[in-house]
Amino acid sequence: MIATYQTQCQGRVDTALESLFEAPHSELQRLYQAMRYSVFNGGKRVRPLLVYAACEALGGEPAHADAAACAVELIHAYSLVHDDLPAMDDDDLRRGQPTTHKAFDEACAILAGDGLQSLAFEVLADARRNPQSAELRLQMIVSLTQAAGPAGMVGGQAIDLGSVGHKLDQAALETMHRHKTGALIEASVRLGALASARADARTLKALHHYARAIGLAFQVQDDILDVESDTATLGKTQGKDQAHDKPTYPALLGLEAAKAYALELRDQALHALRPFDQAAEPLRELARYIVERQH
Repeated sequence: MIATYQTQCQGRVDTALESLFEAPHSELQRLYQAMRYSVFNGGKRVRPLLVYAACEALGGEPAHADAAACAVELIHAYSLVHDDLPAMDDDDLRRGQPTTHKAFDEACAILAGDGLQSLAFEVLADARRNPQSAELRLQMIVSLTQAAGPAGMVGGQAIDLGSVGHKLDQAALETMHRHKTGALIEASVRLGALASARADARTLKALHHYARAIGLAFQVQDDILDVESDTATLGKTQGKDQAHDKPTYPALLGLEAAKAYALELRDQALHALRPFDQAAEPLRELARYIVERQH
């Protein structure tokens, strides 16, 4: 089921994303090419899938979630462009392709990331692309801003860079990853719920618990794959976390315990969805997919 749903949602968000990368004049052609390259060089579109699935779980229309799905993918793509830079993780491969600063150049990559970040908020604010009430659009912008900024993803990256070569306990490791990876995943679910225009305090709380669990499970599985998989399958350099002496769940807990923890987090996510009916089945399938994926 999840493969079919993923294909449908990928097609939907990719169509919406395509319309965003037409350069307004020739001088900006290369910048827009780099931005488009960063978004369309593969990727599973997990965050847009979560947007659509959360919207549909509350009875919303997928069309009302297109802007939010685009916005979270644009933020995700920008973060990867900047993470791959020599000053950050210094990666040459992303999704099996040269990273943006390798395919273009370092300055162009920085500007492409900057452009993708601002474009995400433009899409959410544009009433033509995001047909919500002004109040809902504002709530969505605030949610994404908090998740992407220093209290979320950017803060997580800062903690990550500062933790290289240091031993973190599990609480500190989870703090880092709830910021770096989890915040945007939580925002994806929240934005999808808001896009339905049917969210209330009870459903938002349940979805928050779901999203916190899968956000952490996503990172635990990433750490496991960095140990068990290979560069060709991952599409990025395998074993780089260990080579850079980065704190990871397998290093802290052991590989088998890390796998057990990922399954525990999956079960927490599924438990959080107990109040929801069959319409939330894609969210349940995504929780399972996150800990079963091989890349």
